[in-house]
Amino acid sequence: MKFEIPFFRVYTSIRISDNILQKTSYFLEEVSAIKKLVEATENSSPNLFVLDEIFKGTNTIERISAGKAILNYLNTPKDMVLVSTHDIELTDLLQNNYDSYHFSEQVVNNQIVFDHKIKQGRLTTRNAIKILELCKFPKKVIEDAKKTENKLFKK
Repeated sequence: MKFEIPFFRVYTSIRISDNILQKTSYFLEEVSAIKKLVEATENSSPNLFVLDEIFKGTNTIERISAGKAILNYLNTPKDMVLVSTHDIELTDLLQNNYDSYHFSEQVVNNQIVFDHKIKQGRLTTRNAIKILELCKFPKKVIEDAKKTENKLFKK
């Protein structure tokens, strides 16, 4: 498969992994890849940056904080940024600088069904615990997850 964009230099941060031979962790590999994107903003050519789950190799607070900072930095008039994230909090922080789109799902006959249609706006549903339940994880796991979710989000 080949993809060409004549007007943009294309940079990605997708499918990063640990590098055992170089003795670097997933997060350090990701930082290195993101650093190349930051440096690319210095050239005069327009860039297309495609990022998947930025900084997923670190803790939630720093992932969202650093992700926001990097995405705001990359968002220049000459560059285009496409980023996927499950961090709803990150989409809230970026709402003034980015347009948000999402996919949604429904539970039908105890199965998760996706319509595969892109919808405008940020994601408003959560499905991870329901997927665990549908995959028949132990009831104790589901109850604990729901209890923690309710505590974290004060339902």
